[in-house]
Amino acid sequence: MTRHFFPIFILGICLANNIQAQVKTRTEDKNWTAQSAELANTLEADYIIRVGDIDNLGFGWPEGFDPFCSRSTEVHSYPWEAKKEDAAGFDRILMSSKFNPNASLTCGNDGYSAAYDPKLSKPVTYQLPTKILKDADIQNAYLQLFLDDFQSPTFCSKFRVTINGSRFAEAEKLLSFLDQTGPVGKLVTIPIPEEFYKGFKEKPVMSLYIDDVNGSGDGFAIDFIRLLVNRKRDNTCKGTIIGRVLDKETEQPIANATVFLADKSSVTTNAEGQFRITGVPTGYEIVSASYAGYNDGAAGADIGEGEDNPETVIYLKKGVQATFNNQSIRVGETVSLNNIMFDQGKSDLRAESKPELDKVVQFLQANPGAEIELSGHTSSEGMAAMNRSLSYLRVNACKEYIVQKGIDPGRVIAVGYGPDKPVAPNDTEPNRAKNRRVEMRVVKI
Repeated sequence: MTRHFFPIFILGICLANNIQAQVKTRTEDKNWTAQSAELANTLEADYIIRVGDIDNLGFGWPEGFDPFCSRSTEVHSYPWEAKKEDAAGFDRILMSSKFNPNASLTCGNDGYSAAYDPKLSKPVTYQLPTKILKDADIQNAYLQLFLDDFQSPTFCSKFRVTINGSRFAEAEKLLSFLDQTGPVGKLVTIPIPEEFYKGFKEKPVMSLYIDDVNGSGDGFAIDFIRLLVNRKRDNTCKGTIIGRVLDKETEQPIANATVFLADKSSVTTNAEGQFRITGVPTGYEIVSASYAGYNDGAAGADIGEGEDNPETVIYLKKGVQATFNNQSIRVGETVSLNNIMFDQGKSDLRAESKPELDKVVQFLQANPGAEIELSGHTSSEGMAAMNRSLSYLRVNACKEYIVQKGIDPGRVIAVGYGPDKPVAPNDTEPNRAKNRRVEMRVVKI
């Protein structure tokens, strides 16, 4: 099959000016020429750990452009050469470790692939020093990357992301939606699940690996990577997302659909299928939607500071019915899993829980295209933050059991809601018992 390449854009005069442009930024991580940085007790987060300089792949920033508050960059030229001082894996064109420049690819090649270098274009393992976190009380953590020209929807790439050797499924999902033709760059911020926090405290470095397992012709680049621990949302730049949820076949609006973000915040669509989410930290965000009888849908939102952001349209496709535990279940529906047992205050899965989880494994094996969300819930006693943490650790233990049975971890998302979604008032012990539960929601069949 003939390869397809995008034309090279010549922006020499503009780019030369951009390199010298002055940027007013809100972050305290201001030594952008440094290849790494470690900061503590900042307004943005308790800890900021960065690798890679902040220079838009060496092209510089337009006058007044803040990479931490703005939408996507302007289009830049390619190819280019990385500087000798640039850290390995940054400011250069990368390709899949399986990429074969002589192969004929079904989805074609992007322009970056023409600059493939068998030595410099291979993905690397990024190392972020984490000794500073040894005694940290980690309440939240975010992976922040400035990404350029990721185009999975167009070139059929499938990115695998690991932290300290373990799959980071939430990041993989985001990259599967990212389509940065141009080429342009964009800040992406992804919540890191709590299962990784222990490693941040115990290991001297956090290892991050990003690779396309399909060997596609999707070239990409990374300007910098940051780990933010105990991020202070109130001190970030924020924007508004507006959009609609539509039936994919009829394009009719879907009222009362749930629209949600990676941080679990959610809104409901109105009668016209419209939604509005305010106060969203700037960057690239996956906006998802669910409605009973439909597979979950999602779309990417390019969020800049303020109200002037493009509309996000999410299409939902009707799903099919399947059988779980000898009962019919529709996609989008939620069922409670019975007899999922833990000792008080602990997240170790008890043996009597395994027969119920084996039913989940059987469901996923019988429906190889199915994806599920496992959610943990508690009653209201104790501190809400601790209950959210415990509910996540418990439901993640369920996920780990399912994955050990051979299920791909990308098909199971674990979420800990703690006391935030009660099904009964927390006024009597029988009611509180109802609220202590593990649920399975069918996301896709």
